[in-house]
Order: sequence, then structure tokens, then C-alpha cells
Amino acid sequence: MDERTYAADAEPGVTVTVAGWVHELRDLGGIAFLIVRDTTGRIQVKLEKDEMDADMVDTALDANRESVVRVDGAVEEEPRAPTGVEVVPTGVEVVAEADTQLPLDPSGKVGAELPTRLDNRTLDLRREEAQAIFEIRAEVLRGVRDVFRAHEATEINTPKIVATGTEGGTELFPITYFGEEAFMNQSPQLFKQLMVGSGVERVFEIGPIFRAEEHNTPRHLNEATSIDFESAFYDHTEAMDVCETVVTAAYDAVAENCERELEALGLAEEFEVPSGDFPRLTYEEAIERINATGALDEQLVWGDDLPTEGEHALGQDVGEHYFITDWPADIKPFYIKNHDDDETLSTGFDMMHPRMELVSGGQREHRYDRLIAGFEQQGLDPEQFEYYTKMFRYGMPPHAGWGLGGERLIMTMLGLDNIREGVLFPRDRQRLSP
Repeated sequence: MDERTYAADAEPGVTVTVAGWVHELRDLGGIAFLIVRDTTGRIQVKLEKDEMDADMVDTALDANRESVVRVDGAVEEEPRAPTGVEVVPTGVEVVAEADTQLPLDPSGKVGAELPTRLDNRTLDLRREEAQAIFEIRAEVLRGVRDVFRAHEATEINTPKIVATGTEGGTELFPITYFGEEAFMNQSPQLFKQLMVGSGVERVFEIGPIFRAEEHNTPRHLNEATSIDFESAFYDHTEAMDVCETVVTAAYDAVAENCERELEALGLAEEFEVPSGDFPRLTYEEAIERINATGALDEQLVWGDDLPTEGEHALGQDVGEHYFITDWPADIKPFYIKNHDDDETLSTGFDMMHPRMELVSGGQREHRYDRLIAGFEQQGLDPEQFEYYTKMFRYGMPPHAGWGLGGERLIMTMLGLDNIREGVLFPRDRQRLSP
């Protein structure tokens, strides 16, 4: 419809064609109002029954909610209308009729449980609040791409079908690949390391990752979006600096460009951009602060992973984004480099929101012999990863990077109760369709 006018652009004194969905019909007797919704908002169509063509009025009045309609007419000023204008129609066409019974109410007047909404995601996304989440998500991805490019990072796309897992055989989805066993990739980690060794010194990727975790919680997915960064000649502290910058830039982009969406979600007044100067706690300091909160039945000791309850207690104590650094070497992956002056400590770090972990990263082990030793210490067979390890014999620079959970960033940014709210078509233990 080249001649189409969006609802938000309709101005008094102009003849227009508007098209969208029937949001609501208000029949007041001699006059009725058809509310048409498009991607920019809603516009009122005034139907004067005794003064207009009867067939046209009947067509409008008989249109079921969520039917797609086209309306031709003149725009007039009307202060009482939702947008201050209304269309006086000369023609109404039902382009696609909707069923009378809908599985959920896109107007939001009648609520629906999340499973029902996800089963009928196309209808659910007609709600202003749902659309706002994904407009914000798109702006976040634009913002982080811009800041990566400002750091002279090259965007890459790595394979999602692989012969071996990033961290061994756990939590892998096996598939049949031309008669051979293959897996859905858990992470672009190994490939982005190979890239920085190629002479393309700084890279990023935004793409899907797959984890066969059997968690069924509001913060876990089996297909997620990972925002990854890797740079040659960086150490872990420089990688953390970029991480701060990227997360802050994502918030900045939303604050600057998503006012309408934040208003739709009721967040316009409370949305805050992080300072960009996140506290950095060592692992030892983190467990001491968790123990001091008294939130756990048993005190944490060196080498323990941080339980969810401990993360929540520490997050409330810190009250902002923060890093946990200097993790024990034994509980970080084989590719994380240890500190030169203390082999019991790794350069691995996590970046946390008060609600949950968002980022895992660190400096990588670039020395071939030590990399192979790391495989063996973690019970992995280096030969299964030869495509990766052999490149470390040909001159691999020191490098560091991280991976950020895209959905977790959206979830914590917008205060969503369930991570699935920020995914168009989630994949979890129960959901493989739509």
C-alpha cells in the first residue's frame, strides 16, 4: 500500500488510507467508533450511522476484533480522540477477517498466562508491552554493535554445528550429520580464539548458542543469544574494561532512543544507566561477603562455586553491576590462563547484575604446552580438539575476551520476571514449537 498513512502521521485536513488491526469497536447507538491499530499506535474512525453509506457502516461494525482492515477517509481534528484526530471514512474494507474467538486478548484488558502467550506468540506480540520489549532488544543489539565497531572489532559468524563441544561432552545437543555424530555449539569460544590468532586481532559475534541443560527456571534457556568479544594483545583487565563499556552503551542506547517503549513498560521514570565503573571483587572477597550476609545455611569455603542464593545475597549487598575476579584455577575452563605469579588463581572473571550472572570471561592460555596440560588436568582429550590446539603451535598472541548472555541482559535491564519474555520463540525443555 504505497499510499498508506500510519496512525501517528495522520494530520487534520488530509485524505488518507490507514491500514491495521481492529483494536476495539465502541458502538454508542447513532454513532460508533472503530479503533484501528498499526505499528505506530491507534487511530479513531468515526461512523455516523444515519449519515454514511449503510453498507460501509455495516462492514465496519461487523469486523471482528483483530481483523485486518483498510480505511479511506479524511482526517479531522477531534480533541476527545486518543490521538487528537479521527478519520471520517469514505470506504472500509476488511482485508483479512479474524475468528470471533481469540486464544488471548491482544488489547491486554484480559490477561493470559505466559504459556498461552508463547503458544500464540503472533497474537501476543500485538500487545504494546510485548512489542516494546523487542524494540528495546533491537536497540540493545544496535548499540552494542556500534561500540564494538568503535573498538575496531570485526563482526564474525562462527559454525553452530561442530564435531566437539567447547567444554567437552557435557550439556551438548547431539545431531546426525551425514551419518556422523555432531553437536550444536555451546559457544563460539574456540573459533573466536582462532580468529584473533589469524591476524584479525579483535572480533565480536552476536549469535545463538545451545546448551542441553535440564534446568527449568525463569532464567535458563536451551537456545540463547550470546554476545561475544575477543581481542589479541589484551589481558583480563582490558577485557573487563570493554565489557563495562558495552553494557553501559546498551543502556545508553535504550535511554536515548526508546522513550516510547520504556513508557509502555512503565519504566520511563525509573530506568537508570549504569555508571560504567563496576566494582571488582576477588573471588575470595565475594565468598567472605556472602558468608557475612548469613544468607546460606553453610559457610562457603575456597573452591566452592557460588550458589544462586549466594549470588542473590551478594548482589543485594553490592547493589549494582560488578565483577568477580581471580577465581580458583580448578573451577574455570581449560582455556582460561592462570596468573603467572600464582598458578592457583585464574584470570577468569564473571560480570554480575544484582539478580544474576551476565558475563563469563578472562585471559586465554596462549602457550601451546600449557594449553595441552589444561586439557589433561580437566580430563579432556586434546586430540579431539586438534583443529584448535594445533594453531597454538604457529604463533598465538596473548588474548582475552568474554561472552554476555543477550537475554539475561534484556531480562535484568527491564526487570522481566521470566527470561522467555525477552525471546520471540523460546526453546526450553518443554517448548519446541512455535
